[in-house]
Amino acid sequence: MPRARPSVSVIIPNYNYEKTLRACLDSVLAQTHAPLDVIVVDDASTDRSRDIAREFGVVLIANPRNRGVSAARNLGAAAARGEVLFFLDSDTALHPEALANAVDLLDADPGLGCVHGVLDPEPLFDDGPVERYHALHAHFWRRRAAGEVRTAFFALGAIRKEVFERVGPFDENLRDSEDVEYSGRLVRSHRILMTEAIRGRHDDVDRLGAMLSEQYRRSQLLIAALGQMREGGLTANRPLGVLAAALTGPALLLGLISPWLLLVPAALALLFACADPGLSRCALRHRGPRFLLYFTAVHFLLHQAIVLGAARGLVRWFTEPDFGPSVRRRATASTSTSASTTTTSV
Repeated sequence: MPRARPSVSVIIPNYNYEKTLRACLDSVLAQTHAPLDVIVVDDASTDRSRDIAREFGVVLIANPRNRGVSAARNLGAAAARGEVLFFLDSDTALHPEALANAVDLLDADPGLGCVHGVLDPEPLFDDGPVERYHALHAHFWRRRAAGEVRTAFFALGAIRKEVFERVGPFDENLRDSEDVEYSGRLVRSHRILMTEAIRGRHDDVDRLGAMLSEQYRRSQLLIAALGQMREGGLTANRPLGVLAAALTGPALLLGLISPWLLLVPAALALLFACADPGLSRCALRHRGPRFLLYFTAVHFLLHQAIVLGAARGLVRWFTEPDFGPSVRRRATASTSTSASTTTTSV
């Protein structure tokens, strides 16, 4: 008689996602491996999210104030009863076999601490070309990197509960890049697998300004993730493309010296467009040449947001002691206390 699959708890942090929460919960309840419990942690939403969660009869944890995704996931994990914790963002709908595949992969390999999935190339709700760009890009780089990795993304990922308890909770000082910080701790003792066996369809921002603003905000914590990235952590964009995009703007100033020097930023822009031929082929194959041109232009603007956000984050890193992971804040406080003690003793 085959051994029963381990039980699984699905933990869904949510903040103002009434648009997608119903589709998310429908997909969870349609899984071929039924979850032991489904926990929606609502992070002080102001829309109808809580009413929708109650319709499904799931466990609803209602935060009185917004504390961020890390705190929401930690609350869900503390309430979970399953042997496996499956974290799922409320703007993502699962393929029917996602839970079964995640649990089977973890159950078959004791050294595997976490598995996470690949997003579909199409958005959950198609709201225009910006969202099509974002969905296709997110799908491509995850699919390209599938295999054993050093970074986990918990928008669509599972971890053994015992491993989660051993590694510790998400850093509640982080509202972005919390996955990267957590992965740095997790990978010291357990392997991480990203696989197309776990699939989901994601709904993303559909306006260019909102997407660039979100990327600018998230990129501010890139400096905190540099150590993990140097050790083989996942990156969504090619370093050559990021460098070419970063240099294109400043190179435009060369035109003040001579119009002919504008060939330099033009060459950098061309270098950017050619930096990731696999991504370009993917956009061309899925949506044709006109979309490829649009895709490349939006991708360039996204890189500008990355560069500006990283620059802003670098400034904040050196000027704001509370910026970044909690471990840095504790180290800063410890250093300040030691310095104060030394001064007093002198």
